[in-house]
Amino acid sequence: MNNLEALPKLKQTKALSASTVAFTACFAVWTIFSIIGLQIRTDLGLNDTQFGLLVATPILTGSISRIFFGIWADQYGGRIVYVTVMIAAAFATFLLSNTDTYILMLLAALGVGLAGGSFAVGVSYISKWYPKEKQGTALGIFGVGNVGAAMTSFGAPFVLVAFGWEMVAQAWAAGLITIAALFWFTTEDDPEFRARKECGEKSKGIMEQLKPLRHVQVWRFSLYYFFVFGAFVSLALWLPRYFIGVYGLDIKTAGILTSFFVVPAALVRAYGGFLSDKYGARAIMYLAFGISVVCTFMLSYPNTDYVIHGIEGPIAFSTRVGLVPFLMLIFVLGFFMSLGMAAVYKHIPVYYSENVGAVGGLVGMVGGLGGFFLPIAFGVMNDLTGIWTSCFMLLFGLVVTAVSWMHFAIRRMERAAMPETMRELPELPEIQTIHDPVEHRGALGPTLVDWRPDDSEFWEKTGRAIAQRNLWISIPCLLLAFAVWIIWSVVVVKLPAIGFDYSIDQLFWLAALPGLSGATLRIFYAFMGPIMGGRLWGTLSTALLLIPALGIGYAIQNPNTPYVIFVILALLAGFGGGKFASSMANISFFFPKSEKGHALAMNAGLGNA
Repeated sequence: MNNLEALPKLKQTKALSASTVAFTACFAVWTIFSIIGLQIRTDLGLNDTQFGLLVATPILTGSISRIFFGIWADQYGGRIVYVTVMIAAAFATFLLSNTDTYILMLLAALGVGLAGGSFAVGVSYISKWYPKEKQGTALGIFGVGNVGAAMTSFGAPFVLVAFGWEMVAQAWAAGLITIAALFWFTTEDDPEFRARKECGEKSKGIMEQLKPLRHVQVWRFSLYYFFVFGAFVSLALWLPRYFIGVYGLDIKTAGILTSFFVVPAALVRAYGGFLSDKYGARAIMYLAFGISVVCTFMLSYPNTDYVIHGIEGPIAFSTRVGLVPFLMLIFVLGFFMSLGMAAVYKHIPVYYSENVGAVGGLVGMVGGLGGFFLPIAFGVMNDLTGIWTSCFMLLFGLVVTAVSWMHFAIRRMERAAMPETMRELPELPEIQTIHDPVEHRGALGPTLVDWRPDDSEFWEKTGRAIAQRNLWISIPCLLLAFAVWIIWSVVVVKLPAIGFDYSIDQLFWLAALPGLSGATLRIFYAFMGPIMGGRLWGTLSTALLLIPALGIGYAIQNPNTPYVIFVILALLAGFGGGKFASSMANISFFFPKSEKGHALAMNAGLGNA
């Protein structure tokens, strides 16, 4: 490895500056549909779902291509890959201006999306110029290129109104070609690639570079980035439509106000890198997620009118988020999202210095896929619920999931690193001064410290009774879970008979949503037992079934219950489907290999009954 401290600072600055400018241009092209898509929507008469797909299609290409571009940047050098990506994206953007059908526009949008893949190239290229202690700041400065979305939001509407959306595509393509030429003539190969080329050393193969992707830590980083970056991109694409639909603004004003969200968030990313270097990425992640939970909760609350039947008559009041409070909330949300982006990428060159391209590419790919799927989900939820703020409801659920996984993973790591110390601590900090580790350990509930089910003597003497007790407690819990999960197949059929005037499509969605959410939750439920403990998670997951069960009983009493309430309850019924994964994982732990099949069959068979 080269001595990066000895590199001339001028060369480092030149590489970082040129890469940041190039990424800004790429990001401007990548988000071009956030503005021209509005005019195309009008011209072609697209619904919200079709519009969401059109806006999100470039994000799909840019996301998937990141892992490949990152690997190629490590293999062939970031400089040549960067220029090639920019030329290809510019060509596709120019071709876009000559399309006139929805299908052709989707195909052209796939090529436009290559501009988004440049992020992985830049991360690989920049990290090779700076030592580990400065990489957080350097990559944070590089991430300022996100401001390209603001350039599109601010400048594209004026070009569109004056010359049409086709001119926007042509002008952005010409600009990207110009930036590509400037990048090539003002930069040089990174030190690592240059040294490898001089000594004739071969680069690592693709399979070798992909090895770190086996670590669950990489995928956890990816989930974090799915929110902090994916949600950022999706909002940059969706907000113009939101401003027009909710507040009745024109396209130019909507674009300018969207830049109010994008610009500060993009600029502060460099500061996020500095804070991650100084205070640690974990602290910044907690801060970013915590503030995001508060902001998305406040933004998700729809305009609502309340009538309370008071003692002296009805008391009416309303809750709504006006334009100014909305701008303040999205400003804060974007600010802390950007801090989170920098904190996520602080980890990658430190822990995966030999595989920055592959790991950074994967994390960027998953984050970018958030920018693809979320705008589509926003459109679907608008069509499904009829509530504009449903997009923020989705983001609220996403960030709660991310911060919960992060917190429990950290707690598990701490327990593994200091098992004896952690066992001596009290359950609550309030009783630490009166806690006696010897007297009070295990007083609030037994914990298995010795479990050897495959030891026949231990099994017959101690293990069998404990395992059987856990099995016969698990079966009725799983039975209740399946009952709550399947009950919608009965409820949906009966809704028209008791006065609910829903269409066939709406009833179909109500019947399908529990299956969708239940299947998805199984992925997360499978991890919750090891993280929280089988007993605690078994209790909590069974208690959670009360929410959809009581909710259904309450909702069906009034035929005027909004459809969105039934949608939410249908999704929550998936708690029952998800419990199967954690229940089976928990029971398998208690039995020896010779009896696992019978125990799991009893649990699943009787539970499904």
